[in-house]
Amino acid sequence: MKYTYEELAKMIDHSLLHPTMTDAELEAGCQLAAQYDVASVCIKPYFVKQAVKLLRGTDVKVGAVIGFPHGNSCTESKRYETELACRDGAEEIDMVINIGKALGGQWDYVEQDVKAVCDEAHQHGAKVKVIFENDYLTSGGAGLSSDDFKRKLCEICERAGADWVKTSTGYGFVKQANGTYSYQGATEHDLKLMRESCSERVQVKAAGGVRNLDGLIQVRDLGASRLGASATSAILDEYRQRAADSGSTGASTKNQLGQGGY
Repeated sequence: MKYTYEELAKMIDHSLLHPTMTDAELEAGCQLAAQYDVASVCIKPYFVKQAVKLLRGTDVKVGAVIGFPHGNSCTESKRYETELACRDGAEEIDMVINIGKALGGQWDYVEQDVKAVCDEAHQHGAKVKVIFENDYLTSGGAGLSSDDFKRKLCEICERAGADWVKTSTGYGFVKQANGTYSYQGATEHDLKLMRESCSERVQVKAAGGVRNLDGLIQVRDLGASRLGASATSAILDEYRQRAADSGSTGASTKNQLGQGGY
């Protein structure tokens, strides 16, 4: 195998964010994260304190989302939500930028919004991942092309103190011509672009529905250090099966990054 189990498992932030998830499902998700020894759970803010209790004695971190999923909360609300999450024991924060402000070219607002969350989190020893929601940025904005817009966001987030830049929430659904809603999530193009647009101090996180091992490996090969995933057990069970089956090539259906995302 190209990477060890630990190297890949410790890339995964096990996503427990669907709006219909009950407390029992969140608890089961934390237990699964501990079983597979992933990097973290990415969980709803109200459940942070309980997740910390459930994961005590493991090295799985607890992360919370802030301003999720659309980034529309005022800056002070995001800062206070961060404070509460960190007080409850969150070690990582996944915040969403104010997308409308960014598309309107109000860069100072965007930077201060991110900085307020980073400053608060860092006071508590927590790290911050800043979500762009790239599915909403395909046409660019503020007079910039899509790629230049994302580069600008990378520069702003690094200056504001972000520890990661992140592609998506997993909930950035865009209405299609036939009236249905869908999203790409992370793409090969965007992961390369974001990695090239930040210094080595800032890491890159992919999100958007990787559902097999090849997708996770490709994310790592593209320079991302974390992946938000809900298909954790399927991905890591696939690793164990390949490792056990030394007589096979371990081939599986590959994701087509950049052609519908993950």
